[in-house]
Amino acid sequence: MELWRHALLLSLACAVSPAGTAPLLEDIETGPWCSTPSVKEPLLPSYPVGRKTVTGAGAHFSWIVFEHLRPALERRHNVRLHLRGRESMLGAGCNAGIKKSRENRPGNETLGFACSPLSDEEVQAEGLTVYPTALEPLLILVNRANPVDDLSVEEVRAIFRGDIRNWKEVGGNDQPIVPLFRPHCSKRPGHWKTILPTLDLFRKDAFTVRSEAEVVQRVSDFTEGIGNVGATWDFAAEDRVKVIEVSGTAPTAEALKAGRYPFYQQLSAITHGKVSKELDALLLDAQTSDELRRVARQYEFVPLNAAR
Repeated sequence: MELWRHALLLSLACAVSPAGTAPLLEDIETGPWCSTPSVKEPLLPSYPVGRKTVTGAGAHFSWIVFEHLRPALERRHNVRLHLRGRESMLGAGCNAGIKKSRENRPGNETLGFACSPLSDEEVQAEGLTVYPTALEPLLILVNRANPVDDLSVEEVRAIFRGDIRNWKEVGGNDQPIVPLFRPHCSKRPGHWKTILPTLDLFRKDAFTVRSEAEVVQRVSDFTEGIGNVGATWDFAAEDRVKVIEVSGTAPTAEALKAGRYPFYQQLSAITHGKVSKELDALLLDAQTSDELRRVARQYEFVPLNAAR
């Protein structure tokens, strides 16, 4: 085994199965996952008696985006909005969002958050209502010590296919490329499928991770690493990563809207069954609010609905 691979396996402690082998892409459907770190549930703030609670969970943008929207939505709709998106930074996501949306019923209103479009068949089979919210650029990350600042669209795709395997082939140092890949929502369009459309096209020895947090951590750990996360990710000062341009284009909302940036995913809120007038009004407000546009400017995503 190559030394770099041995070192990577040792580092990927969270991605190592009980048998002691890191889950490779070809094992993703059946391979075991390690448990994710526990996260203390945020305490509900104090509200006047009589306000009902709406609970949301799912894709990580629920915590990032809707946490910014929460104060205004709570004030305008006289609810308390309990967001559980922080856990999805550690491995939950669209499926957890759909699961949470299924709990929606009078007196216990819930919503979920998804990072990919849902097919008409899935929406009908699950009895869902979808509120498309934004298009989010996918950031291509490399280690901060990597001298590469720009890759062409085809170079990014060739790296994840395995056609390019050494950084020196794209102007970097002479060291093997270690792609980190989170193969979530494999039956839904968008997201990583804007890089390569099917799982079988990715390197068979690509290291699969279960969360965007792990992508950031592993690219921080390894100068050889490359991965992607959504633009609504909040990076910490200790994250040793940088966002590179793709074909000379930064992952901005303007570039995405103009069709000049190729990698992105769709963010939506979803709920299940009969949607109350109050919850429908809250979600329509979230889609069209001035607050959403302020957050969009901060995180460089594109709102999908006209301002009210």
